[in-house]
Amino acid sequence: MTTTPAIDLGSFKLLTFDVVGTLIDFERGILDSVRRIGGERAAGLSDEQIFAAYLRGREANLGPSSHAMAHDQQSADAYQLQVLRWPPFADTVASLGRLRRRYRLVAMTNADRVALSAYSQTLQDPFDDGVTSTETGVHKPDPRFFAFNLGRQSAFGYKQRDILHVAQSQYHDIGVARDLGYAVCWIERRQGQAGFGGTPVPPRMTTPDLHFATLEALADAVDAAFGG
Repeated sequence: MTTTPAIDLGSFKLLTFDVVGTLIDFERGILDSVRRIGGERAAGLSDEQIFAAYLRGREANLGPSSHAMAHDQQSADAYQLQVLRWPPFADTVASLGRLRRRYRLVAMTNADRVALSAYSQTLQDPFDDGVTSTETGVHKPDPRFFAFNLGRQSAFGYKQRDILHVAQSQYHDIGVARDLGYAVCWIERRQGQAGFGGTPVPPRMTTPDLHFATLEALADAVDAAFGG
């Protein structure tokens, strides 16, 4: 699905991004990492079984993925190294480059500062600023995460009305951002696939201001709004 923008994309000055799941292909990363480290035992598991195990670990531990998925120290260390190497979606790097011509780009990620540093390098350092769970001490969908970022960006002269929040997760981002009064863009990375994969099921589905299947489609809409 692609929406015709009902809001003026030229009115925003700053795009905030969820990173893991929106820019970084974390589902591919989870599946590849578990099967690489788990050997024959993991090879027989379906995608759904691996995602279910990941979500159970995440529910019990919101810290680094290595803690959530650990069976022993060796596997935890190996998994964490894989996490830092998770790949971007095919359209991410080029699209961020296009969007950066128009806006200030800010990462808002539940990952820690170490992981964001690795992902930023993978994405060719597109961000003007970034907020992680290291600084906030909380994780999305906690509204305090958004309050921390808004306070930080206000120091640079930006107001909430200047911000468009861009994310994949209805659970972590779209619902809470809309409740807090942000304009939101849902990048539905799992469009056409059943279920929610490695993302928790949201308590409700939130209608976004903008809805695209890819980040490239958002970049296209922005270019059109600015006259190419």
